[in-house]
Amino acid sequence: MQVIVHTGAHATEEDRLLKSLLRNKEDLSKQGVAVPGPGKYRTLLKDCFVALEAGSPAPDSRDVLWDAILDEEDAERVVLSNPHFFGSQRNALEGDYLYPEAVQRMRDLQQLFPHDQIEIFMGLRNPAGFLPALLQKAAPKRLREVMKQTDPRQLRWSEMMGRLRQAVPDIPLTVWCYEDMPLTWGQIMRDMVGVETHKALLGDLDLLATIMSPEGLTRLRAYLEAHSDLSEMQKRRVYAAFLDKFAIEEALEEELDLPGWTEELIETLTSIYDEDMYQLQRIPGVTLIAP
Repeated sequence: MQVIVHTGAHATEEDRLLKSLLRNKEDLSKQGVAVPGPGKYRTLLKDCFVALEAGSPAPDSRDVLWDAILDEEDAERVVLSNPHFFGSQRNALEGDYLYPEAVQRMRDLQQLFPHDQIEIFMGLRNPAGFLPALLQKAAPKRLREVMKQTDPRQLRWSEMMGRLRQAVPDIPLTVWCYEDMPLTWGQIMRDMVGVETHKALLGDLDLLATIMSPEGLTRLRAYLEAHSDLSEMQKRRVYAAFLDKFAIEEALEEELDLPGWTEELIETLTSIYDEDMYQLQRIPGVTLIAP
């Protein structure tokens, strides 16, 4: 079975993406694609990971797990989503490393599902926005710890992906940039569930709907219905054109406020992030969904 695991990251519209996928649950099931609700597997898998620390899984554990997750649903492909899969928000950073527990989680997953084809899907985000979002609700003590121990200029998603590829080279990784998601949302959904690029899915405009005026969204839907043969790249150009005219400006603004941060630092982090994405694309086995 193909096992698609959406691992966040935190603060990359992870829950909204799952909700959009769940809107298609019934239709996808008819095509052999299961999108179970998170209540069926998040706690279950977490308990399994804890149990693995004490030893190897029982021989029949895979079948027992799938029976519990799928609840008698037949599937050739299953999509699981959990932004905490590689660790909680607190464990997303350790010094200058992103998600230090990721390698162990991937190995745990291989142990639980040794005969399945596992793929990882993950949204990435500019550290200039990722850190403030990650620490938005952190206690003052935790905030001071991170500010002291982590240099945001040293954070690299490419380092994390390289770490994963070296540890579990048989598991392909598909990633995308949070900043591009309004344009790539539909393709992310289709790639996760494994349907053709021209396949329409419910919710493929869900993110655009949060940053575009109702009038603009109505016009966009009408345009897409009248031009149903558009390619993925053509759709993105259409999205960009409509956003240019109908975007809700306040919805596009980001809060990038951490103690001691300056505009110069934010610009530096953005430049580093752009270079990091270039390096990431050169890692074998990593696919970047880009506009």
